[in-house]
Amino acid sequence: MPSPFAIKDDSAFPAPSAVYNWRIYALAFCASMGASMFGYDSAFIGGAMTLPSFVSRFGLGTSSSEQAAALSANIVSTFQAGCFFGAIFISYLAEKFGLKFPLLACGVLYNAGAVVQIASKGSIGMIYAGRALTGLGVGASTLVVPQYISECSPPAIRGRLVGIFEIVLQFSQIVGFWVNYGVNQNIPGTLDAQWRIPFGLQLIPGTFLSVLMLFQPESPRWLIKNGKTENATGILSKIRCLPRDDDYISWEIGAVKEQLLSESELGTARPLGAKFKEMVKSGNRNRLALGMSFMMLQNLSGINALNYYSPMIFKSIGFSGTSVGLLATGVFGIVKALATLVFMCFGIDNLGRRKSMLIGSSGALVAMFYLGGYSKVSGSFHHTVIQDGGAYVAIIMIYVFAIFYAMSWNGIPWVFCAEVFPTGIRSVCLLFTTCTQWLGQFIIVYSTPYMMTNITYGTFLFFGGFLLFGTMVVFFLMPETKGLSLEDMDILFNIKGLAITQRKKADEIIGSQRAAENAVDLEEKGDHAIHIESI
Repeated sequence: MPSPFAIKDDSAFPAPSAVYNWRIYALAFCASMGASMFGYDSAFIGGAMTLPSFVSRFGLGTSSSEQAAALSANIVSTFQAGCFFGAIFISYLAEKFGLKFPLLACGVLYNAGAVVQIASKGSIGMIYAGRALTGLGVGASTLVVPQYISECSPPAIRGRLVGIFEIVLQFSQIVGFWVNYGVNQNIPGTLDAQWRIPFGLQLIPGTFLSVLMLFQPESPRWLIKNGKTENATGILSKIRCLPRDDDYISWEIGAVKEQLLSESELGTARPLGAKFKEMVKSGNRNRLALGMSFMMLQNLSGINALNYYSPMIFKSIGFSGTSVGLLATGVFGIVKALATLVFMCFGIDNLGRRKSMLIGSSGALVAMFYLGGYSKVSGSFHHTVIQDGGAYVAIIMIYVFAIFYAMSWNGIPWVFCAEVFPTGIRSVCLLFTTCTQWLGQFIIVYSTPYMMTNITYGTFLFFGGFLLFGTMVVFFLMPETKGLSLEDMDILFNIKGLAITQRKKADEIIGSQRAAENAVDLEEKGDHAIHIESI
């Protein structure tokens, strides 16, 4: 009976249908609890800071608008600062101890930060400290989780599996958005329980990550890299549902060893300084530059302004009131999550990375420019506007932005960075791209309150302009990567020329190599048969 998870595999070395089984999906889901920590935390904090109980307990109600903006920016951006340093610290641990156990530690550290925040009795310093700790855990996990899933995935569904990271993130954001609406509606603003419940729910994804990863294997590519090929063979056999001596298992092991040997000859097995030199060589520096650019442009698209400050943004287009803002924010989370689910399941490995980015960017920038134009014409930043047709179209445009963003900048930068770097320098390259992600988030979440206060409608135009720039970067510089093995990325990114032609040339080279390998295998089998006959 064929596997219900089987798909059409057009890669140069098609995998048996048994490879597309429930185990690999379960592995991706368990590791993606790290994304759940990220998603919930990024969604709940903006709404939680507007809850009456939080405003009262931490003195936000007596602050001027400038002081409130500064306090909000500090509370949110402390998390991003923790994420930045978490990614740096985990890079060494992942290189030395593997990917599994550092993920367990991320969950424990995240929970410690949540406990510190819950224990605060009006001390903003404890909120800052707790946010920094949860940031360390989230930043570390966002470096390791995509790499872990990518290194365990068969090529034909790698985009879908890494996309589970983004799906879990989005549905966790729904919980974060709606829990604030729920406590605001059902718990009096005079009770600390109103703000402590959203903060306390952080413990759930952190605990799930630590517990579920106990039952998952180490990355087989990390094991091979560290001389534990026998262990890697056993793990691949289990997660591929194939015998240890199956040709596909042998091909995977051989491809990783071949790339590691090539990288060793180039010096990537040497100390960290040598790896930095390898990163900036031709064929590697273009990948790193693209990965870092995508992570920064993802933030400059405006999504994190919407994630962290959505109640404030809905107010800026004329929808005021704590409940109204939280309700609109919750709907935004649902639209974005459902769009992400549909695209990651059915689009990313069919439509591809490049085409998805171009379509999604085009739709998102139209929505963002409309919001800027509407805010300018209506003056919604300066006074309450009539909720007419233009205002409702503005709300719709936020949801249109969510849909087009979901099929482009939402998950593809994470997928791209997880799949394109060579094994020997992958962790170091991911350190740079992940730190760029958190640096970008820090800049945007710290700046957004000030931008909305000082340049008002220009905030939307700013994000729209970078979406336009990002579209051009994708068109001219991003080749299609769907369906390629991690080891074949070297061929793709060493081809000169425009991005639109790189994939076609890579497929021709890979096809020729496979044909030559098959001819050699046939010749060896023929020689072996002749030898037996002569005996």
